[in-house]
Amino acid sequence: MSTRFTNRLADETSPYLLQHAHNPVDWYPWGHEALGRARAEDKPILVSIGYAACHWCHVMEKESFEDEATAAIMNEHFINIKIDREERPDLDHIYMDALQTISGSGGWPLNIFLTPDAKPFYGGTYFPPVRAYNRASWKETLLGVQQAWSLRKHELLAQAENLTAHLQQSNAFGATATDPQELISIRSLTQIAATILQQADTHWGGFGKAPKFPQSFTILFLLRHYHFTNDEASLQQALLSLNKMMQGGLYDQLGGGFARYATDTEWLAPHFEKMLYDNALLIVAYAEAYQLTGNETYRTVVRETMHFVQRELLSPEAGFFSALDADSEGVEGKFYTWSAAEIETLLQKDAALFNAFYDVRDEGNWEHTNILWIKEPIENFCATRGLDEKEFRNWLAHCKQRLMTERAHRIRPLLDDKIILGWNALMNKACSKAYAITGDRAYQKLAIDNMEFLLSKFRGPDQNWLHVYKKQARFSAVLEDLAYLAEALICLFEVTANTKWLHEAETLTNYIVGAFSDPETPFFFYTHSGQGDVIIRKKEVYDGAVPSSNAMIAIVLHHISLLLDKPEWGLKSLEMTSALGNAILRYPTSFGNWACLLQEFYYGTNEISLVGKNYNTLKDNVLNNYIPYKLLQAAPVADPRYPFLRGKDSQGETALWLCKNYTCLAPVHAVSELISLIDKAEQRS
Repeated sequence: MSTRFTNRLADETSPYLLQHAHNPVDWYPWGHEALGRARAEDKPILVSIGYAACHWCHVMEKESFEDEATAAIMNEHFINIKIDREERPDLDHIYMDALQTISGSGGWPLNIFLTPDAKPFYGGTYFPPVRAYNRASWKETLLGVQQAWSLRKHELLAQAENLTAHLQQSNAFGATATDPQELISIRSLTQIAATILQQADTHWGGFGKAPKFPQSFTILFLLRHYHFTNDEASLQQALLSLNKMMQGGLYDQLGGGFARYATDTEWLAPHFEKMLYDNALLIVAYAEAYQLTGNETYRTVVRETMHFVQRELLSPEAGFFSALDADSEGVEGKFYTWSAAEIETLLQKDAALFNAFYDVRDEGNWEHTNILWIKEPIENFCATRGLDEKEFRNWLAHCKQRLMTERAHRIRPLLDDKIILGWNALMNKACSKAYAITGDRAYQKLAIDNMEFLLSKFRGPDQNWLHVYKKQARFSAVLEDLAYLAEALICLFEVTANTKWLHEAETLTNYIVGAFSDPETPFFFYTHSGQGDVIIRKKEVYDGAVPSSNAMIAIVLHHISLLLDKPEWGLKSLEMTSALGNAILRYPTSFGNWACLLQEFYYGTNEISLVGKNYNTLKDNVLNNYIPYKLLQAAPVADPRYPFLRGKDSQGETALWLCKNYTCLAPVHAVSELISLIDKAEQRS
């Protein structure tokens, strides 16, 4: 990389911004200096948004931002601002909405032009250096915008005002509510499942066409729908999706862990970047699939993915890093792919069988190289070849280790070592879920250590929360950070029985209600009430790559209302869900977490109290069972300060109580008896 040039990004900590620190472009980070200069010089602002693991962001940098002639145009006519979308998701949401309004589509890199007061008027994604792909070149675009600003500024200002007003108006949803009695019904849940299955790929799993994303929330809804209704089609589609993902190139067959999405229908060819949040969410999905089916392969995937996260994304401070790049040595996927000759050199006489299992070909199975994937399930592969499955698995593990040892010598993809509060909270919950299905106390300890780190580093001295950490925490936390954190605290409370985490969840939820509420709708704003550098305060209700922040806080409000007897929070959760109404029924793959909350409202939440000297052992036994919607509090003795423990005197013997829908049953003394009570209650639903 040339260091002839150094711009203001050299003082930043984001790996993505630092990648651009030696461009000839006079980049600024988002802030008062850049915005002030734009107003003082009456120049339009170019905002370019991306992230460290973004392949086309790297391409555009090499083609255009490192080119001195292109940089000269940018520097003369624009105030140029680089934003890491993962540091400032609030700004990314606003300007991505603007781009989608302008062009009908979006993506990264996101290049958008603003007036000096930060209102958008034009934009696009990737622009080539010369006219290609039916796209204007980047230089043409720059000169066209500059000319329009010089000759028709008043039109662009009016366009920006209209676009900003449209963004504000489209943000004002939630005025009309659906009758909860009508919405929370078996008819609604059946309709949601049917709509999901209409979009299902029943051959390769997943939903919709390529590119294919994991959609773990949709899979969770289907697993739970089967549990409650015995709808076989829902189960088969959920498991088919999980099976094809873990057998495909989306899953790192050697080192564990999932890439962000597949570029094809078959899950063979991923976009090789690995994000913390995807792996966290998929750990939860595979954990539930294991609990429901008892299929040991799903638990193995959980362990392998946890091992990947601990090996490659865990910081010395017990925080989790954000992502691994798709590229190494300038080539996408080079770290993960193999030639047949390489494998033959490493495995020699074992190579033929290994290559047959993983579909390794001399000519390559993807772009003249090979991605390891499992075309035929291991049981079938062994049966057709007369192989002992247990022996084959052991042999395969040995071969994989030899390739892993060789791969360790390769040049690694870039690590994005930002630590993001919300993504860490998702991973914290995943650690709790991994502990629940394995009983491995190392996962419980990791969740505790990580939570201690989050609470100590992300809570500012003024008690306001911050979003991203690298040496120090920066930028105001957004709603998803805190909603995910509150849910992770509740999960950690359940798996540890330590009420410290429950009190932290209550304190955090009070903070969210105070700082993010919208007085005019039931929903919460994405940004803090005191944040002044955004042109609008968005409200975000859709699931994307990560859960909807409003859906997650609705779930948290419902759970804390039960755990701490706060009925007003339960009513708020119900009001939020009812306000979305038919949108959940019509577009369930965009509202998967809301659909799960509807499911929980309909079937009820199992409130489990566990009191007595053996509470810890029985707690772990309860956690290992598949109980989709439950809250658990375990303690050695009854404690009247907590609604779940009030009046729960075990008379010296460890006892379990089940309460649901304002009714409590007589205590039982074995987890099997508790499960029997839950099953009977569900059959009556």
